[in-house]
Amino acid sequence: MSEQGVSPDLARLLQSVVVREAQLLDEQRLDEWDALFADDGIYWLPASPAVQDPRLEASHLYDNRMLRRVHIERLRSAHAHSQQPAGRCHHLLQTPEVIEADLPGGSFNLRTPFLYTELRAGRTVTLPGVAHHRLRRVTSGFLIVLKRVDLLHAGEALPAVEFYI
Repeated sequence: MSEQGVSPDLARLLQSVVVREAQLLDEQRLDEWDALFADDGIYWLPASPAVQDPRLEASHLYDNRMLRRVHIERLRSAHAHSQQPAGRCHHLLQTPEVIEADLPGGSFNLRTPFLYTELRAGRTVTLPGVAHHRLRRVTSGFLIVLKRVDLLHAGEALPAVEFYI
């Protein structure tokens, strides 16, 4: 058994969810990316790594399924002037680490340091940070219950980031 009582095979499966999620974002396969989230899944980009409650403290994003769908549709719109020409992004991930595991409950928390780079209209923005994924085991595999992205620059004025990090 590895960290948190997770077997190496299970750790690889959990890590593959995080890697797959980044790949889908990089390839702009946004419907498939959104399908990785549980129906109650949240994408959260707090305004500071110290933020503990998004209802009481500022966040750059706190998106449920409906808000993710709105964001995805806006990115696809011909009226999204910031996407003319369309931008691209790339995730460079360290190996995701299982930091908590509730084997009987089927809940797993992973921590993944990353570098996110976005290219839009000839300008490149690179943001370092740590992604925290809470995954839930379901019959078909694993779903994202929460993705929290703690950017190194979270407390600073951020550039207009178009894509999900």
